[in-house]
Amino acid sequence: MRIAVPRESDAVETRVAATPETVKKLKTLGFEVTIETGAGTTSRILDTEYEAAGAVIAKDAASTFADADVVLKVRRPNADELKLMKAGALVIATMDPYGKEAEVQAMAEAGIAAFAMEFMPRITRAQVMDVLSSQANLAGYRAVIDAAAEYDRAFPMMMTAAGTVPAARVFVMGAGVAGLQAIATARRLGAVVTATDVRPASKEQVESLGAKFIAVEDDEFKQAETAGGYAKPMSEAYQAKQAELVAAHLTKQDIVITTALIPGRPAPRLITAAMLASMKPGSVVIDLAVERGGNVEGAKAGEVATVSGVRIVGHLNVPGRIAASASSLYAKNLFAFLETMVDKTNKVLKPNWDDELVKATVLTRDGAVVHPAFAPAKS
Repeated sequence: MRIAVPRESDAVETRVAATPETVKKLKTLGFEVTIETGAGTTSRILDTEYEAAGAVIAKDAASTFADADVVLKVRRPNADELKLMKAGALVIATMDPYGKEAEVQAMAEAGIAAFAMEFMPRITRAQVMDVLSSQANLAGYRAVIDAAAEYDRAFPMMMTAAGTVPAARVFVMGAGVAGLQAIATARRLGAVVTATDVRPASKEQVESLGAKFIAVEDDEFKQAETAGGYAKPMSEAYQAKQAELVAAHLTKQDIVITTALIPGRPAPRLITAAMLASMKPGSVVIDLAVERGGNVEGAKAGEVATVSGVRIVGHLNVPGRIAASASSLYAKNLFAFLETMVDKTNKVLKPNWDDELVKATVLTRDGAVVHPAFAPAKS
């Protein structure tokens, strides 16, 4: 069995899909591991460290992919990479397939079995494979660090002989994995933190981290969660009341972090230009959804924009801004998933195509798009 780990082709991608730690574990499963030279450089991993763990270093992409049974990547393979992969290879990555039907079809035509790690079901068994959580956690942390770098004042309250420096006021919109980590990090830095979310259960989580929960808590809000823990669509009347409350709250904030993403859809608009105009000059907004259109009007992907005196930070690939940590967690997610597809007794690759994890994540197989969300409708 042979695994290939290439250097990521996307210019903004700094992460890598394997670390020396996971290479050692893959070797114990019976795999030979080939790493493209320089693949780990931006994650602070040298070729010599991979070699010490038992990997072979390949000089280029062609020799990396040659005869590989499994390919581990951070992002979906491009057309040039697909040409180098053998038919039947298992390719495991974050595939970002929504709106990319042509790219998904190209993977099918290449004959690979493509697995989208972001589709991993959120069940107990798969927690160690949950790339969305591992990477969002780091994105939430990094968002606060980026905010602190852009903000021209101190985060904690400081009492000095020359006077008192007030604590920064941070508002986190969305209390999922990224939002909760942003709350925790901002609190550690000494900020006064508030947060909002449409799920009633999030109130307790927010308050457990020492932040104040902001929402219109009427009867509709109290019933705004499904049995599975997801948010229900809210009425227009509720949305109007919530928007009015948020708009008033924004006028008092120094830093706002938005984290709202909906799989397969454009990011919801949370902050309008009018809301930005009401904020204090010099305020900072971090938009973690900028790659999906942004939660903030005026946000620009890959840039720091200024609207009405407010800086809107739209960094791309936020987990990759702390690549060493992000790669470490991501590589462990991949290993945990791949391990379920190996016959450990005979040390052979043996995917169980009926396994719920496999069925949930496989996009293409045997020359066809097989995931129900993307497969062509049957006539």
